[in-house]
Amino acid sequence: MHMGRTRQQQLWLSDDSCSEDNNNNNNNNNNMPSNKSVSDAPITQFINCRILRDHKLQRDDLWVREGKILNPEKLFFDEQGYADERVDCEGSIIAPGFIDVQINGGHGVDFSQASDDAGSGVSFVAQKILEHGVTSFCPTLVTSPADVYHKVLPQVKVHDGGRHGAGVLGLHLEGPFISVEKKGAHPEQFLRTFRSGAGSLDDLMEAYGSLDNVAMVTLAPELSGSQSAVRELCRRGVAVSLGHSVANLSQAEDAVRSGASFITHLFNAMLPFHHRDPGIVGLLTSDQVPAGRTVYYGMIADGIHTNPAALRIAHRAHPSGLVLVTDAIAAMGLPPGRHTLGQQVIEIQGLHAYVAGTKTLSGSIATMDECVRHFKQASGCSVEEALEAASLHPAQLLGVSHKKGNLDYGSDADLTLLDDGLNVRATYISGEEVWRKGS
Repeated sequence: MHMGRTRQQQLWLSDDSCSEDNNNNNNNNNNMPSNKSVSDAPITQFINCRILRDHKLQRDDLWVREGKILNPEKLFFDEQGYADERVDCEGSIIAPGFIDVQINGGHGVDFSQASDDAGSGVSFVAQKILEHGVTSFCPTLVTSPADVYHKVLPQVKVHDGGRHGAGVLGLHLEGPFISVEKKGAHPEQFLRTFRSGAGSLDDLMEAYGSLDNVAMVTLAPELSGSQSAVRELCRRGVAVSLGHSVANLSQAEDAVRSGASFITHLFNAMLPFHHRDPGIVGLLTSDQVPAGRTVYYGMIADGIHTNPAALRIAHRAHPSGLVLVTDAIAAMGLPPGRHTLGQQVIEIQGLHAYVAGTKTLSGSIATMDECVRHFKQASGCSVEEALEAASLHPAQLLGVSHKKGNLDYGSDADLTLLDDGLNVRATYISGEEVWRKGS
């Protein structure tokens, strides 16, 4: 870290009036920059880096003040300001912080377990995932009895990240309104239908207790009354995802017209692609998606859940909708053996997580940085595409891309620093270093 003005700033401030103003400022402030025309807050300049902006890696500096990304032209010309602190990135890539919209737990914590201290479990995982470049996430609950939702949901609040851990963008409730035939690792005895037949708010509230702090709900669109539920959730600002479903393409398109915008772990727990009725998978190329709308889809790029050829088909068909998710369970970060996922016992065998005694896959033990690396290798996509699938696309899905998922001026300075192999070197939230390799 270095103090003082950079050569770039000296060039930009070389005219007489600017030089005179800065000399006065320096004389008045013991050679410290004033930057007082807008804010007294210190300015950090990240140098010797390539930043991901406008879908390209660009050799440029990144400027941060008060947790936001600054426009250096305005800083120099409007304020005659310059950096209080410089961070030498040593050639690193700077990407927006990763966002995981489907993570069931990790490091021994299962978000779907009833607990009087669910918040501390979420906080523990939030701190652990910083080393994987994750700066925001959606704690995910799998199908559970109503009393679990009613106990856990009030304890998990949307909040910003920081040294304490990644920020919570809201809960992802995966179930219980899903298909018996495609339940996967979800316990059948706790699955629900919309009993009123109209997808009423009463059904949702009976199951969940509250929709406060809920960012997304996964449901099966073929269930009677589901379209009404989709509309109700969307009206309340909750993203709706389609998954664990035997829906045909027409039913999926109806759900999208009602407001659904995501597909939960594409290819997994849904009807396989068929040329006469491609099912939910067909949404990737459907001409029935309303103009101006994008259907996003989650991919568990762990090398286990999806064959690389299927990953490539999806990416090439609809690259702008691909969202990398870990679908990580409590066993992520733990050794092989038996662990829990909601009401089920899970067995870890190598890199596979199975419902104990079966060969039913049950979430993953992958981390987000592993998924980014595998996705790039398996799909042959660019570095930029791999990074945006873990940052920009999930932010767009959740409607927060005005402040997260990009390095635009004014966006939150949530940053992941990576080497050329896409290994995480450091993680920043609101411009503050919250994790660094080897420290």
